[in-house]
Amino acid sequence: MAKIIVTSAWPYVNNVPHLGTLIGSLLSADFFARAMKLSGHDVIYVTGSDEHGTPIELEARKRGIEPRVLTDQIHEYDLKLFNEFNIEFSLYSRTESEVHKEFVKEMLMKIYNNGYIFEQTDILPYCPSDKMFLPDRYVEGTCPYCGYEHARGDQCDNCGRLLHPTELINPHCVLCGATPIFKETKHWFIDLRRLQGRLEEWLVNHKHMPDNVKKYSLSWLETGLKPRAVTRDIKWGIPAPFPGAKDKTIYVWFDALLGYVSATKEYLAMKTGNPDEWKKWWFDQETRTYFFIGKDNIPFHSIIFPAMLMASGDPYVLPYFISATEYLTFKGEQFSKSRGVGVWVDEALEIAPADYWRWVLARVRPEQRDMNFSWSEFYRIVNSELNDTIGNLVHRVLTLIYRKLGGKMPCKPKIDNEDEEMLETVREKAWSVVQKYEEVKIRAATEGILSIARIGNQYLNSTEPWKHVKSNKAKATSVLWIEANILHLIALTSWPIIPNASTRLWRMLGQKHEISEAQWSYIDRTPDKCVEIPQPEPLFNKLPEDFLERADQILDEAREKARLKRPPALKEYRVVG
Repeated sequence: MAKIIVTSAWPYVNNVPHLGTLIGSLLSADFFARAMKLSGHDVIYVTGSDEHGTPIELEARKRGIEPRVLTDQIHEYDLKLFNEFNIEFSLYSRTESEVHKEFVKEMLMKIYNNGYIFEQTDILPYCPSDKMFLPDRYVEGTCPYCGYEHARGDQCDNCGRLLHPTELINPHCVLCGATPIFKETKHWFIDLRRLQGRLEEWLVNHKHMPDNVKKYSLSWLETGLKPRAVTRDIKWGIPAPFPGAKDKTIYVWFDALLGYVSATKEYLAMKTGNPDEWKKWWFDQETRTYFFIGKDNIPFHSIIFPAMLMASGDPYVLPYFISATEYLTFKGEQFSKSRGVGVWVDEALEIAPADYWRWVLARVRPEQRDMNFSWSEFYRIVNSELNDTIGNLVHRVLTLIYRKLGGKMPCKPKIDNEDEEMLETVREKAWSVVQKYEEVKIRAATEGILSIARIGNQYLNSTEPWKHVKSNKAKATSVLWIEANILHLIALTSWPIIPNASTRLWRMLGQKHEISEAQWSYIDRTPDKCVEIPQPEPLFNKLPEDFLERADQILDEAREKARLKRPPALKEYRVVG
């Protein structure tokens, strides 16, 4: 079995994460990591809070407190929410971790000593009103390549080009609207030009990188790489370790990208007591690394991160698979923390249980194109798919077993060829779901799970075992035994998506061991036979009939409940970033 490192983009702690952040990175990574654990692989899932940079520094300055006071509160609150969403991290770290800070400095000094980082005077925007150099995301203007009017100083979200602030047309400070002046300042740059050939060769020959990531990255390389500044003129961050770099800090993108390695190091040191255990993973060319991100972060993960690994001189394994989702929209607009568009994670949990959201978000995961989240689709998926297709089948079958078979799972009865074919069909579909998980096709996996449940419903309706319990108990028992096997497959295949519900179903089937300890090989096994089952309970509940009529009101009420539970750092936190 392989060693697999699963990572997701580190959430920036400038607000509560929204549903777009959840499905674009954290939750998708959790689906995949859980599925790989059932495959028997040795899996680590690491990520953490990205807490450095100007947004935090400015908010702390405004409140007259230290930035760490803010990030402590937000980090703990975010982690609490992710736990409530049943995201199963090996470690959820933070960029203020001492392990991380030391690793970043050591790594960048290796790159510096290898000659890939150099000192250079740069021309950067300076706001005469706010009396500060403006970090990339605090200057906006028109993109010189596509004409998009809201391009940032580091990147255009419309065409995806990485930019330098001097390239923007009609730039302005996003804090006050003033036109910045451009002043000289000294910074340290990584020379990506020297790594372009190696990056191109790696990407061209990569056999596992998704086409959207590979094509985008290669087209981006065609324009030619330029040196990128590693340092910034702000106080809140990791101090730059380079000679003469006093008062400079590391640019948050380089900082957070290296967190994938530092969090692995931190986790394995805690688990094994060996501070060098991480090298057995990151220096092993058989290790597979999977990255779950939004499409706007592709070049940072497919070019800048592997460039740093190459420049270090150490034998790092390079990204094996980068899953980059499109955008999840809300009422036609892109989810945005800074503009307040969307549904936030703590608000969502006030509306429905975590499993409902996990399933819905898996169903609307924007894998090939932008997907719009709507309350009508949320209502349909919960009521029709979870409750009617899956939940109703579970309740009908287990109630029949409980009432008609004395509350015991059927012992394996004699089954005819037709039943044998039925069992083989659903097992093949379950193995197809496994294949979709391995290919990181989450929506297709959910379609397969629903297909198994639909077969179970059709079979139950056509055989009507409740009519034969007295007249032909052997036939009724064989039907319910087949149905118990179908429920067994639903529980297994749905565990990565809806772990709470599948665990409850597993226990209602009378299984003695934990589903989290199962493996995909259980698909070809029958559930425990002749065991007593508890009295069945509904697996899901329908949303009320007036949900759609009251959706906006329900969201407003959820927002107020969530706001009251938030820590002080988040109650009135409104910054750009």
